This record gives sequence, structure tokens and C-alpha cells, in this order.
Amino acid sequence: MSDTADGNSIDPPLVHLHIKTASKGFYNGFSTIVTVPSKVIVTLLILWAILFPVQANEVLALANDTIIRDFAGWYVYLVAFLMLIAFILAVIPKTGTLRLGSHGEKPEFSRFSWFAMLFGAGIGIGMLTYSTGEPLAHFQNNPDIIRGMIEPVSAEAIRPAYIYTFLHWGFAAWATYALVGLAVGYVAYRRNLPLTIRSALAPLFGKAMSGPAGHIVDIVAVVATVLGVAVTMGLGVEQFVTGLHRLGLGDWLIGPEGTASSAAIVVALILLVGASTISALSGVGRGIKWLSNLNMGLSFLLLAVFVILGSGLLGFELLLTGIYDYIVNLPGLALTLWSADGTTSGDALAQWQLDWSVFYWAWWIAFAPFVGMFIARVSRGRTVREYVLGVILVPSLMCFVWMAIVGGTAIDLELSGAAQGTILSSGISDQLYATLAVMFDPAIALVMSGLVVILLMTYLITSADSAILIVNTINGAGEDSSASDRRHHIIFWGAAIAFVVGSMLLLGGIEAIRITMIIGALPFSFVVALMGISIIKAVIYDLIRKRQGVACTAHASEVIENPAAASSV
Repeated sequence: MSDTADGNSIDPPLVHLHIKTASKGFYNGFSTIVTVPSKVIVTLLILWAILFPVQANEVLALANDTIIRDFAGWYVYLVAFLMLIAFILAVIPKTGTLRLGSHGEKPEFSRFSWFAMLFGAGIGIGMLTYSTGEPLAHFQNNPDIIRGMIEPVSAEAIRPAYIYTFLHWGFAAWATYALVGLAVGYVAYRRNLPLTIRSALAPLFGKAMSGPAGHIVDIVAVVATVLGVAVTMGLGVEQFVTGLHRLGLGDWLIGPEGTASSAAIVVALILLVGASTISALSGVGRGIKWLSNLNMGLSFLLLAVFVILGSGLLGFELLLTGIYDYIVNLPGLALTLWSADGTTSGDALAQWQLDWSVFYWAWWIAFAPFVGMFIARVSRGRTVREYVLGVILVPSLMCFVWMAIVGGTAIDLELSGAAQGTILSSGISDQLYATLAVMFDPAIALVMSGLVVILLMTYLITSADSAILIVNTINGAGEDSSASDRRHHIIFWGAAIAFVVGSMLLLGGIEAIRITMIIGALPFSFVVALMGISIIKAVIYDLIRKRQGVACTAHASEVIENPAAASSV
């Protein structure tokens, strides 16, 4: 403890948070009070969807009508708060130089591998699905069109379409991930606390996170992770199956409604989740890192094709104007909440926001324990400024480039008349393939569709095995080593993710997964809000400790207690 001039003092931070784990048996190294309830909840959800499909559909529909409407404002203002806090921590000189680790500690991964893992685990699947899907959707309907300011499917509709596309795939998503990862990684690497969600709340609640409150936080995080990744996997599986159909592998892949057939869903999940489980067994440094680097290379190859052979000039124009419009309009859009007022326009605006922005904010929050924990896992040794700006700006810019180049090409093909409505009339899972079919003759389009299928497959495997790794890290009290000792649990969670995705797709398609995720995201959203407050307190108190000469990292505390260790600092 150190005394200040006015008599106030501050204690060193908490550097030990005990989480009881089993010392032998099947759950050796795991917190059974977290792992078992998490498995039970996910298993019951799967059984409910399979055994009582009618009831499940009715309950999900009711939940969607109530939860997303009643908590729309909560999601909007929470995400705005997360964006604000993340940027403040990055730009303030003293907070930005704090490190996720001990003084002078070096990052584990190179910047290229770091960026590749951020990109692959965070948003790769959604980017492939929505790179054409979202700009085209807002090209046909967005708030400016609803208010009668512009005509749909017109040149005037392009610019606002990209404002809303960038709104959903930009800073909001990555600030949410960054904040969760920072809250976890900061205390884990500076204070030697377990790499798990509950540790992020230790600056607020201290040792209480060792008990029931901490168990509940981790259970909520595990369930949210499974449901969040299920949405991404569901989108990816639909597009993967559609791609296989485009490659001529049989009409059995597509059902009567034009979506993936039941048999195709089962086969795809066995293939993809099986491969991801094998990859998860190899750990972060091997399977996930290798696949992430492959994802990045293939993504740049596909993007280069669109730049050179697509509407590259239009795409770059949309990129520049889109970024400018986005930054100028972000403060207002981030705080705008439309409410149904009984008028045609007012009700339509409120419904549009529920269907798009609020859904996305819930999705990013549900995805945050998985992506945030994963980002924290691969970001040790980086400064707060490098971490926040790297996690928010670089992936956001990559998403903007993709949406502008690929989506701009699809819009240009429709406006010029070359597509003759074939892209707009395709389902969201087929629009990227439909764009390629218009761009190239059939033989080349087949090759390019094959590249998309391969890229989708690697993204799906990366997302699933990363999620499995993070779930087991949370259940294992922050430990992610010795994958071979956890192979049974890795296999369980791989199967669980497959069953959640499969049962929900068969129950009600992507919409059923979306609604289930929204339900799962709600409890974790309150945890995320507390994490935002917790990281603010942790950083402020560490700055005070530095000024007062009080140890603010676990290693520094050891040195103070044992001066002989000073030479190792």
C-alpha cells in the first residue's frame, strides 16, 4: 500500500482469483459447476427443438416479438457506449501505452498472423454472405427510401445503402469485440487472472467472482458463444450448400423452398464440424493459425478478381464516399432509436431497425465472448492503443473494402442491365454466386464459385474450432493448453454446435437461429455493460498506482515482495 500526500492510498490489484476445478476424472482441469450446467442447457435446447418443434417455433416467435422490441433501446445505447469507451481508451496517451502483459513483453504472433486470426475468427463467413447481400438489400430498402427521399433500386439509393452497410459491419461490431477482449486480456495478462469472462469483472467485484456470481457469468458466456456462432455457422452452411449446388453436385442439395435440403445440412455439418473439431485438437498455434493465414490469402485472391474484373473503379469510389458518409453520420446513427408511432413511415422505420441494426447489435454481443476471448488469447503483449486500433480499424476497413468492391460490382451489374434482375432475385446465400455467373462465362464462373466454396469451408472450420477452443477455455478456468487431455470435451462441443445449427435450420431455417441467438444474447448484454465499466475502473486505478509507485501488474507485485527477482523485470 502507498500513501499519497493527502492521506489517501490505493491497494495493489487483485492478482489471484481462485476457480475450483476437478483434479481428476473426466472433468480433470475443468470447473464442473460451469461445464456441467452449460452442457445441460445446450443439450436441453437441442432436445427441445428436435422433440417439440411446433412448441419451439411458437415460443421463439413470441420471444422475437417481445424481447427484441422491448430491449431495442438497450442494445442501441449499449453498443454506442462500447464504441465510445474503446476509442477513449485508445486515444488518451496514458491509457494507450498500457500493455496487455508485463512491461516490455513481446507479442506472441506476428502482425500478419494476428490480423489474419482477427479477421478469420471474427467475421469472414458473414462477410462472404453479406458482401453482396447487405448492399443489395439496402439498395432496395433503407430508411431514406422508407421516408420517400429517394427511389429504390436507383443510382440515388447507392450512397445511403453504403452508410447503413458500413454502420452494421464497422466500428460497432469490432468495438464490441475489442472491449470484451480488452476487459478479459487486460486483467488476465497484467494481473495473472484466469483467461475467462468472469475475470473481466474482478476490478468491480473482486474475489466474489470466485463464487456463484462468477459461475453464472461464465455459464451465460458459454451459452451465448454457442448461440452466437450458430448464427454464423447457419449462414455459412446455407451458402456452402448453395455453392455445392452451383458446382453441379446434385439437385438433392436444395429443398423445395430453394434453401438447403435436410440431407445437405446434415452432410455439410458432419464434414465441416468434423474438420473443425480435428483442427481444435491441434490448438491455436497450429490448426487455427494455419487456417487463418490460408483464409487471408484466399480472401485477397477473390477480392483481387473483383477489383480487376469487376467494377473496381466504382467500388473504390463507393469505399471513399462510404467511409466519409459513415464517419460523418456515425454519431447520429449510433444514438438513433426509431419507435413505432402508428404511421406507415414510422412503423416501417422501427421495423427496419429491429430487422437490421438491433439484430446485428444482438448478434455482435452474442458473438463477443467467443471473438473477444479469442482476440484476447492472441493479443498478449500488445499495448492498449495498438490492440484497440488494430482490432477496430483494420478489420472494419477490410469489411468496407469487401462490401464496396464486391457489393458495388453486383449493384453495377444490376443498374447497367447486365444482370437483368438475376442477382436481386436470388436468395442472400446465392447472390455472390449469381454475381459471378453474370461476370464470367459458365466455365470460369464455375471455377470462381469453387474458390468461394473452399474459402467458405475454411472460414467455417476456423470459426467453429475457435469457438470450441474458447468454450473449453472458459470451462477450464482460463486454461487452454493440453488439447489432447480435453479431446472428449472438444468433441462434445463440436457435436453440440453441429446439433444446434442443424436442429434450428431444420426447425425454422436461419430465422429460428437468429431468434434463438437474440434470446441468448440478452443476459450476456448485461455482462458486457459491466465489463465496460470494469475496464474503465481497472485502467484508471492502474494509472493511479503508477503515479503512486504501487505495483499494478502481478509480476511487479512479485518483484516488490521479492527484490531478488528485480533483475528479471
